[in-house]
Amino acid sequence: MSEFLEIDGSILEGGGQILRISISLSAILCVPIRIINIRAKRSKPGLAAQHLVGIKLVADMCGAKLTGADMGSMEITFIPGRKIRQGHYVADTRTAGSITLLLQVALPCALMADGPVTLDLKGGTNAEMAPQIDYFTGVFMTTLMKFGVNVDVKVHRRGYYPKGGGHVTVQVEPVQKFQAVKLIERGKLVKVYGWSFVAGTLPIKLAHEMADGVKEIISPVHESIDIQIYKENSKTAPDNCSGIIVACESERGCALGADALGRRGAAPDHVGRQAGLALRELIECGACVDNYAQDQMIIYMALAEGESILKCANITLHTETAIHIAQMISKAKFVMYDDPDETWTGEQNIMHCLGMRHTNRHFPSEYWEEKQRET
Repeated sequence: MSEFLEIDGSILEGGGQILRISISLSAILCVPIRIINIRAKRSKPGLAAQHLVGIKLVADMCGAKLTGADMGSMEITFIPGRKIRQGHYVADTRTAGSITLLLQVALPCALMADGPVTLDLKGGTNAEMAPQIDYFTGVFMTTLMKFGVNVDVKVHRRGYYPKGGGHVTVQVEPVQKFQAVKLIERGKLVKVYGWSFVAGTLPIKLAHEMADGVKEIISPVHESIDIQIYKENSKTAPDNCSGIIVACESERGCALGADALGRRGAAPDHVGRQAGLALRELIECGACVDNYAQDQMIIYMALAEGESILKCANITLHTETAIHIAQMISKAKFVMYDDPDETWTGEQNIMHCLGMRHTNRHFPSEYWEEKQRET
């Protein structure tokens, strides 16, 4: 029998997320793993610089033995140490590789450390194909805090494609366990807000036009929209970039967000409408978490003590992949299904998890029977 739990990196979504959630859970639960076929479904398969930095960061945090961690490698083994150690850790992608993706692999580990952790992360703060750092601080953390965590994020310098060079410090107070979370009834929206920015030599009018694009889309569903419009400080954001982050919060504490980056040849108002449409779809379907957050919540749900339930817009392939890996390593139990309180029957939109420390394995039917008795 192999001493490693073998994980196939080509299954389902077949991308870097398999790597990130596997490494995090391996370090937290002290499970030696071998990952094969890494990023097999990507145009450039194998480990890229950003993935190497994230793996090596977590290996440093838990004193892991790591083999195969080279550029382009399709297979690694990761033997974690016995605990995740407190301390100050530095990771630098030396590219515009996303800092928020580094946080996806390192933050769960830092929260399970044996003392306070400081992460100094360098790379891209606002990058394509990854949540912007402003989304992380202004939206995602609202949901993550419901698991009982305490994280402080400071952005020292912005990093944009292609140069990168951003610098973010994250102070983490570890927890003994994650609290189970139930977010299934959003309630009324209480505010819609966001940030529209330009940096470098780009004119401020682009930020105004992006904000106008958002308002055009969101106004029919919520009249009051507070978009902060600004030009980044040239000392902390010297390179050209533009982008918008738009979010909403509900009376029951649900936070949803969407974002978009400006790009050459794209009209700024179109960029704003792109972000606005993504948020409006979430609002109209009654989701309690957005598509960025839902797959990142899987690891916290799996490790939580108790029963967690989240209502999404629809469960993405990214999320199905995270669930598959989480169940394989943690033995938490997930089910996905349509909300039985809604007449609309489309894609599955409820994620229901019994965390690995939970003993009652009878769900989800009991939950909904109890809910119906209450009403």
